[in-house]
Amino acid sequence: MIPIQELLSRIRWDPDYGAARFEVAYLDHGEPHLVRVPVGQAELGEHPSQGLNVTGIDGIVHAIPLHRIKAVYRNGRLVWERTH
Repeated sequence: MIPIQELLSRIRWDPDYGAARFEVAYLDHGEPHLVRVPVGQAELGEHPSQGLNVTGIDGIVHAIPLHRIKAVYRNGRLVWERTH
């Protein structure tokens, strides 16, 4: 499985692959389940290792470190999952 940094870079820089509808599912310590957000709602850092900045429904920007991203969906289909 490719590292999450590489997948996020591909989504960002490969126009053919990145044109799909992507969602990331991440662990939010305040939620009992994974939170899924469209990648378009998440701002990627300048370098993929910086993680994601996600604006919540409360309007607050939350910094999501890469280790809390647990799954990525492309057009509703699971394409990446953290196994540990």
